Amino acid sequence: MELKQKVQGSYLAVVMIWGTTPLAIQWSATGVSYLFGVTARMVIGLVICLLLLQAMKLSLHWHHKARLTYLAAGLGIYAAMLCVYWGARYIPSGWISVLFGLTPIVTGLMAWRFLGERKLGGVRLLGVIAGITGLVVVFYGSLHFSENAWYGVVALLCSVTLHSASTVWTKYLDYQAHGLEITAGGLLVAVPLYLLTWWILQEPWPQQIPARAGWAILYLGVIATVFGFAAFFYVLRHVDATRVALLTLMTPILALWLGSWLNGEALTWPVVAGTALILFGLMLYEFGERGKTIAWRYN
Repeated sequence: MELKQKVQGSYLAVVMIWGTTPLAIQWSATGVSYLFGVTARMVIGLVICLLLLQAMKLSLHWHHKARLTYLAAGLGIYAAMLCVYWGARYIPSGWISVLFGLTPIVTGLMAWRFLGERKLGGVRLLGVIAGITGLVVVFYGSLHFSENAWYGVVALLCSVTLHSASTVWTKYLDYQAHGLEITAGGLLVAVPLYLLTWWILQEPWPQQIPARAGWAILYLGVIATVFGFAAFFYVLRHVDATRVALLTLMTPILALWLGSWLNGEALTWPVVAGTALILFGLMLYEFGERGKTIAWRYN
């Protein structure tokens, strides 16, 4: 398969996985603590990654650039996902992906400052503005805030910033390795941090794990963590960081519809209108300057 097809296939896989992850995160905390859900997910993911590395005859490397890349990826996996799981207790699952739609702006600014990537100007900027406007319409059209919902909003905004920083740092290091290797290396950093957090907070072991929570944790550990992160880091190797961040403008659409269909979350006309604005913004961003720039950059 040609590189272009592999990258586009991986990009689509990340969209599908990230679109289903918010709902799975909420289900994984049903009847168990959020910290158990995220820690169990990452432990499962690490075990699967190490087994796959052995089966594929791949190995982890420990030179300076590899260690820094594992650290950059691992800190992002730990800090960003911890904020997501904590905040997911206070907001609908679809909002998780909606709030993560702010990532292109944050990543674009960081990539311009630290990677020398293009400024978000011209038609591309209009596309991003349209997309973010759509996210705002969706967000405020779904205002059924509980008393503590702002906790979730703040936590997700922190997660966006941390995820963007990790993405740009990983891209800056430019370590040319298999996505599975970077995922495993990142999890080797993140899992001990989760276990340390568990010990510090003295989280109790759940007496019973409901079936829905168990299946959600398994899905997140195997599919979202192993294949999702591996595909993400593979795409990150071949596509500029700002365009990778556009994944978070696409996944809210899927996450909102799944939340409405499977979790009974309100899907109002403002949500539909916001979704349309997001799609319009993506079209402007992707095709608006096709004559001036190459949409995908393959290394």
